[in-house]
Amino acid sequence: MPKHRISRKHRTVAMAVGGVVLLVGGALTAQAASSSGSGSGSGATAAAGAAPARPVALAKPAAFTGRAFDTCTAPTLAQMKAWKTASPYGAAAVYIGGKNRGCAQPQLTASWVKSVSASGWKLIPLYVGAQPPCRSGSNPEKMTAADAASLGAADGADAAAKASALGMRPGGAVYLDMEGFDTANTSCKQTVLTYTRAWNKAVHAKAYRTGFYGFASSSAAAVAAESPGTDMPDAIWYAAYDGTASTTTGYPFGTKWAGHRRGHQYAVEKKETYGGVTLTVDHNAWDSLVAVVAK
Repeated sequence: MPKHRISRKHRTVAMAVGGVVLLVGGALTAQAASSSGSGSGSGATAAAGAAPARPVALAKPAAFTGRAFDTCTAPTLAQMKAWKTASPYGAAAVYIGGKNRGCAQPQLTASWVKSVSASGWKLIPLYVGAQPPCRSGSNPEKMTAADAASLGAADGADAAAKASALGMRPGGAVYLDMEGFDTANTSCKQTVLTYTRAWNKAVHAKAYRTGFYGFASSSAAAVAAESPGTDMPDAIWYAAYDGTASTTTGYPFGTKWAGHRRGHQYAVEKKETYGGVTLTVDHNAWDSLVAVVAK
C-alpha cells in the first residue's frame, strides 16, 4: 500500500489484526440519497433505515458510478489529462489533509481541482485524521478516550475547511480515513466511534456530506454495526482486497448504504500506464458520493 495512509509494514499488521485479508469491506439522509449513478443527476431513492435528516440544508449531492483510483500524491494536471483520455477510470481520490496524511501534495490546489474537474474527472476527497489508540506504530496524531470528541470535532472542522479551500463546495462528500484496529478491544472501538461521530457532526455542520474509509472487518465493520444512526457516515468506502471490482458482489453490510453510497477498494499498488503516463495506483469500484466542485 502506498504511504498515503500508513507504511506497508503497518498496513499488513492492520490487515492481520482486523482479519481483513481477502475479505470484502454509514448512512445518508433521504434528501442526500436522491443521486444518479454518474454525475449529479437524480432519481435514486433513499434506502430503508437511512439516518435522520440533519438540520443543515444540503445542496443536491453528486455521485459517480464506475472505476476510481487513488495514489499517494496527486498526479500533475498533464498526467490526469492523459489518463482521462486513455484510462478506464473516471474518478480519483485525493488526500486533502489530516496530520496523518503521508505524502506531500504539491499539485493539489484549487486551480488543479478546477482544471481536473473541468476535464471530466470526479474527485473523492479523503482526510487522514487521528488514528485508533490501540494501533501499533507511530502516527503523528492518535486519539484517546479523553480527547476523542474534541479531536474529532476539530479535525472535522479542518476537513471541511480544507475542502472549501480547494474549491470543493458544500453538499459534496469528504471521506474520513480510519485504518484497521482490533475491534475486540472495546475501549478502543468506542473511542474510534466517539471520534467518528464528532468528525461527522462537524463536517455536517459545514453542510458537507461524510464518508468513511476503513477495512471491511475492522474499522468499517465497527461503523457498520452502528449505522444508521446519529452522526454516522453518509457513505462507506471499504477495503477488501479480493480483486472483485464490485460494490455489490460479496458486500458484507447487507442493505446498508444502498443508493450510490458504496466504494470498494479491491486491489492496491498496481503500476499502470495510459497515454504514456505510468502511475502506481490502488483500484476502486465506485458507486458513491464525490466532491461538488465550483465551476
